[in-house]
Amino acid sequence: MSSFKLPLGPAAVALICLVMNLAPVWAQQPDPPPSPPAATAAPAAPTTALPPALPQLGIAPPTTAHPAAAPSATPAPGPIAVQPAALPALPHDLSPWGMFMAADIVVKAVMVGLAFASVVTWTIWLAKALELAAAKARAGRAVRQLHSATDLVEASGTIAGKSGRLRGDVGVLLGAALDETRRSSDLGEDGIKERVAIALSRIEARAGRSMARGTGLLATIGSTAPFVGLFGTVWGIMNSFIGISQAKTTNLAVVAPGIAEALLATAIGLVAAIPAVIIYNVFARAITGYRATLSDASGEILQHLSRDLERQRRQPVLATAAAPARAPLHAVQPAAANAASLPRVHAE
Repeated sequence: MSSFKLPLGPAAVALICLVMNLAPVWAQQPDPPPSPPAATAAPAAPTTALPPALPQLGIAPPTTAHPAAAPSATPAPGPIAVQPAALPALPHDLSPWGMFMAADIVVKAVMVGLAFASVVTWTIWLAKALELAAAKARAGRAVRQLHSATDLVEASGTIAGKSGRLRGDVGVLLGAALDETRRSSDLGEDGIKERVAIALSRIEARAGRSMARGTGLLATIGSTAPFVGLFGTVWGIMNSFIGISQAKTTNLAVVAPGIAEALLATAIGLVAAIPAVIIYNVFARAITGYRATLSDASGEILQHLSRDLERQRRQPVLATAAAPARAPLHAVQPAAANAASLPRVHAE
């Protein structure tokens, strides 16, 4: 059997020798240690170290075939945490007092004025309620005493009591009737009644005005307080829009404090106006009822006056009817007739 021979050139023989010399070196190279698994980073590409070149071949020693990959700055795949945008700092105290202290000077003035108006409203309510309750109780008691009396003198003594002074508006009415009766004792009955009625009506009107004193301020507060609070609101909102233009942002957090302060002014205006309107209406009805009580007292006084005048008119008639009958008077003859009947005496 004949052997087969492959013709090889010098270059092929040199390549085979190079491979045979490098094979043991490649076999002795240890495997690179495995890189620790990263929780969030992507696995790095493996690197392969080149074996040192043989100096006899004239080849420069290489560094690395594949340099190690630098750590990537990109975040690991997964849910991305969104950082909230920086918001302007809000006031720490958003209570009513804190908003008042942070408000503009004009809004502060409006709030102080409305708070003072509210204090005035409740002060008038307390004072006028006590005054009206006492006056109504006194007038009602006097009207019952007038109704149970027989004449004006007895009624005045009952109403005056132990002090002997007529007090209250009903006492003033009774005193005016007695004074007019005393001053008009020599005049006619109809004139006395008319003058007493005029005096009583004037006293009633004066008592009603005195009792209604202060309620006009309640009406003023109730009608103007909402508009004053609205002025503070408009001023505060205007300042808020000015803040928007200066900050060059439409973020609601920029204008929220100013709007809250403005709305607080409106709230205080309503707090001052609503009780003022309610208290004014209550006092108006109570004063009307009080004047009706005084009208009842005037009617009782006029009735007593009419009865007293009629009794005074009938007393002379009754006295004349009750007087004893006198003997008839005889006519007296004149002196001339008596002289004619006497005997004549002749003078010597």
